[in-house]
Formats: sequence, structure tokens, C-alpha cells
Amino acid sequence: FCPGCRALQPPRPRPDLFRLMDCDRSFRVDAQQLQRRFRSLQRALHPDRFGRRPPKEQHYSQQHSSLINKAYQTLLNPLSRGLYLLELNGVEPAQETDCDADSAFLTEIMEINEKLAEPKNEDILEEIETLIKVKQEELTKEVTSAFERDDLQEAKKLLAKMKYFANLEDKLKNKKIPS
Repeated sequence: FCPGCRALQPPRPRPDLFRLMDCDRSFRVDAQQLQRRFRSLQRALHPDRFGRRPPKEQHYSQQHSSLINKAYQTLLNPLSRGLYLLELNGVEPAQETDCDADSAFLTEIMEINEKLAEPKNEDILEEIETLIKVKQEELTKEVTSAFERDDLQEAKKLLAKMKYFANLEDKLKNKKIPS
């Protein structure tokens, strides 16, 4: 807001999402604090509050609201938060073709994919869901540790593995949706 006239101003180009959400630039994020900040910002800047303001302010409100949603979603999810931290540190995320992932890991991913390709079986789907959840929790702890050691290359490798499990999770969700 303009300190003089209190008119809403446009968002900054390429804002720091951590600063916007009033968080430390760290892989560890307090989800409840993040949610409180999200709600507070949305209460103040949501487009519904600007219906009677000039069109320019309405537009800025929509931009701010969209940015706040993006910041919240990015920082809440460990994978996107980690990738964003890498980006802020000038580290390119691993590409699918950069496969320095170990063969045991790739074999494990292939086996889970094969199970997901089989005809729908609720017991197998629950088993896969539990496995994915456990693996994601383990990887999140390892990524946290890597960022705290400032080992960005290790974080990059672990985030690439997290991406595989996020893809498996998406496949699992699609398989569970009744057709």
C-alpha cells in the first residue's frame, strides 16, 4: 500500500516468497505460522475486498492474491520448497536425464510402477501408498539435513528422488479415482 494515499500497489517483480510469507529462508518451515501468514495476507488483499476500488487496484489485488497462493503452496510442499531454495541459490534442479540416481533406487521405482500398472487391487494400492509416504518422509528428513549442512548438490540429488515419488503419488491418486 502507498503510505500516503493507502492505494494498493503492484507486487514486486520476482518477490522472495520466504520474505513475503515472513519465513526464514530455510528448508524447515513452521506450517502453522505459514498458514497464519497466508490467511492474514489473504484477508487484507483478497479481491473481494477491492470490489469498490479503482480497476487498477482490483487488478493489483488479484495479482497479490495469486502470488500469495503461489507462495503458500510452494513453501508448504517440501518438494517445491526445496526446488525453490535451489533456485534461490542458483542451482539448477536435476533433470530426468541427469540420472546419477543409483540403480537400486531406479529398480525400486520401476517395481512400484509395475505394481501400479497391474489391475486395480486395493491391498496393493494401500501398500504402495504407505511405502510412498514412508519414502517421502525419509527423503524430507535427508533433504532437511542436506540444506542445513549447506550441501546443495546432495539436496539436489535427494529432491530428484522426491520428484520420482511425487510422480508415483500422482499415478496412485489417478488409479484410486473411480472410473
